[in-house]
Amino acid sequence: MRVPLSWLADYVDLDLTPEALADRLTLLGMEVKAIERWGSDWRSVVVGELVAVDPHPNSERLSLARVNVGDGTLREIVCGATNIATGQRVPVALPGAVLPGGRRIERAEKLGVVSDGMLCSGDELRLTTDAEGILILPADAPIGRPLADLFGDVVLDVDVKPNRGDALSLVGLAREVAAVTGARVRLPRAEVAEEGPPVEERLRVEIEEPGLCPRFVGRWVDGVRVGPSPDRVQMRLLAAGMRPVSNVVDASNYVMLELGKPIHTFDAAAVEGGRIVVRRARPGETLETLDHEERILDPETLLIADPRGPLAIAGVMGGAASEVSEATRSVIIESAIFDPVSIRRTAFRYALRSEASLRFEKGQEFGLAPLGADRTAHLIVAWAGGTVARGRVDTNPREPEPVRIPFRPARVNRLLGTALSGAEQRELLARVGVETEPARGEVRVPVARGERPHDVVAAGEEAIVAVAPPWRRDLAIEADIAEEIARIRGYERIGGTRPDTPMPAYRRSPLGVRDAVRTALVGAGLAEVVTHALVAPEELEAYRLRRPVPSLDDPEPVATPIRVTNPLSSLHSVLRQTLLPSLTGVVLLNLRRGRPGVAIFEIGKGYGRGPEGPVEWWRLGIALAGAATPPSPLLPRRSFDLDDAKGLVEHVAAALGFAEPRFTAEADEPLFHPGRTARLEARLAADAAAIGLVGIVGELHPARLEALEIRDRLVLAELAVRGLGEGWLEPPKVAAPPRHPTVERDLAVVVGETVPAARVAETIRSSAGPLLRRLQLFDVYRGAPLGEGERSLAYRLTFWAEGRTLTEEEVEAVVAAVTGALEREVGGRLRS
Repeated sequence: MRVPLSWLADYVDLDLTPEALADRLTLLGMEVKAIERWGSDWRSVVVGELVAVDPHPNSERLSLARVNVGDGTLREIVCGATNIATGQRVPVALPGAVLPGGRRIERAEKLGVVSDGMLCSGDELRLTTDAEGILILPADAPIGRPLADLFGDVVLDVDVKPNRGDALSLVGLAREVAAVTGARVRLPRAEVAEEGPPVEERLRVEIEEPGLCPRFVGRWVDGVRVGPSPDRVQMRLLAAGMRPVSNVVDASNYVMLELGKPIHTFDAAAVEGGRIVVRRARPGETLETLDHEERILDPETLLIADPRGPLAIAGVMGGAASEVSEATRSVIIESAIFDPVSIRRTAFRYALRSEASLRFEKGQEFGLAPLGADRTAHLIVAWAGGTVARGRVDTNPREPEPVRIPFRPARVNRLLGTALSGAEQRELLARVGVETEPARGEVRVPVARGERPHDVVAAGEEAIVAVAPPWRRDLAIEADIAEEIARIRGYERIGGTRPDTPMPAYRRSPLGVRDAVRTALVGAGLAEVVTHALVAPEELEAYRLRRPVPSLDDPEPVATPIRVTNPLSSLHSVLRQTLLPSLTGVVLLNLRRGRPGVAIFEIGKGYGRGPEGPVEWWRLGIALAGAATPPSPLLPRRSFDLDDAKGLVEHVAAALGFAEPRFTAEADEPLFHPGRTARLEARLAADAAAIGLVGIVGELHPARLEALEIRDRLVLAELAVRGLGEGWLEPPKVAAPPRHPTVERDLAVVVGETVPAARVAETIRSSAGPLLRRLQLFDVYRGAPLGEGERSLAYRLTFWAEGRTLTEEEVEAVVAAVTGALEREVGGRLRS
């Protein structure tokens, strides 16, 4: 919010410099993001007096003014405006002056006469919106005085937090300043001189949705003359970031900035019979809003309407048909209270975030409705003339009871680390308008509110009751009172206290497994990515697995997705259930940017809605696409394939101390290539009955690749890892080196392309017996002299016997058994 200090000074005395005031507001929680010197770009612009105004000798459209700027000489300045006259005081830009926007003024000849400067309009100085005539200054403006000294201002850009809707106003910020300085807050005048018939004869208001509009206050003003607002008003509105429109509209905007109460004014002639109805939209209704957009109204939208149809979207934006114009003679003032949630949803639904909706969304003080209507009527009469009908329409004049919040001074001190007495705490609260009273008997102290409210019982002598002022809707529990005490006393005055409780014993990091996975994959050349958990519904369905990866120590995945109630975009409207769409999006982005290859991984969550509420599960996702970086620059690049992903899975399993993964072919997942996809499982090395890693790895289906316009393979993997959410690695157990040597044999097995390598490996393991200690696939070969449809799988077999050295005959016997089993079970032969 932009806060001109000259305007703020109307409501509270400012004894601090702008910088000191900004520091104090920031410490109060009202962060001042910037300090702007309004008028600092008026260079060499001074007050001048028009001594004479004569016709230009060579033009009927121009005038030749002689201007006294206080330097002892009269300057001749050519001017095209028609509103200047002798004796007026006006802003004069001297030669060399620089105006807003960087416009430089120099001495120039105009139709044979040298113009020694320029007379400025309010629009050229960005003081008012009048670009037609010269800005006429007050008659007592000192001649020769720099304009910045008279009309310059300091504007604070204050970041008001969402829970402090009351501070989105000059009066609200004046209360904050008064809490620091002890000054008295001055409320603006709202007296209205009423005359004529009672307002009930002209205005009727019906509320069909009292839950969405608990209060509506209306005023009627006759005989207004719509035109520009006074210059000083326009200057204030512009400095505060509002565009002046007309005196009637500016009055409502002025009150909104002043009191924080959004007001809307209607041309009374456009309201049929003076009858206003607050209701929901009906099917098929439309409304042209003030931005001249025709909008189809949703039935959940709250409207201000008359018997003919909609007049405005309540709390968001008015309609063009009832807009105040120069022809308006009678005005209806609307000052209402609307449901914050309804306004927020409506503003989002139509993408219409206005200054009014911003304030309604944060909730409104109930008593602001009549005050805002009266203040607006007061300003309209002052700026546009007219008479105010007697009385006001008020659909709910009963003020709610103030909120009482019991709190325990001792508990406040424990929360803050202070030693303030109860009297000191009460005095601090009084500075922000929070009255206090003694507790009578046992009271229930509110500790928490919301879905899980919680109260504690306190004896009367232990507690004080705080009475929240009506504008402080954010005060609800004991901690809120403690925060107010800390704010007003000053956070900087609360000393630091070292913890005096015993430190906990050593605890292992719950991120041990996650860090080990990261280290292993980054060491293998992959880059970690962090993607958005929200995806498009289409992506969720496109990447849904027919048989999801089961969890190991997390909740099992559920099929029902969690949808965002008010998504910012349809592309981010549902929580993902797998990492695959997010990783594919990153791959697609990088390939389109020209990267030759992408190797990435992500550790993230999937989400779903179970019978008892939301469910989350951790997963590891891997994506490989494009060309792999060769181990040597002398080697050519090749495309990533399924074997690369399987190798990464084996690498992760080894880093976590799991047994070697077992892969089984998977041909029934529509998302993946039916011949290049595998399910996998790796058991714990220390407990063969327990699974440590499970998942799926494979190439994306060619039809999906074509839809994404990816020309190369895209290999994806999603894994459930035991301990990934919270787990640590057990310390490695080191065994003594064997005293007897191992024996290695390499076997190149020729099998058909349709025979899975996992089946070949299982055949070798089952036939080799207990002497086989390790089996490693180290090469795959296709080509001559092998036949078509054949491939060679090269395995390294490591044999070892405990307590003795193996003989050549024993090893050869095992190799022979393996060779025979391969021929019988998989139709394999040894490659010679």
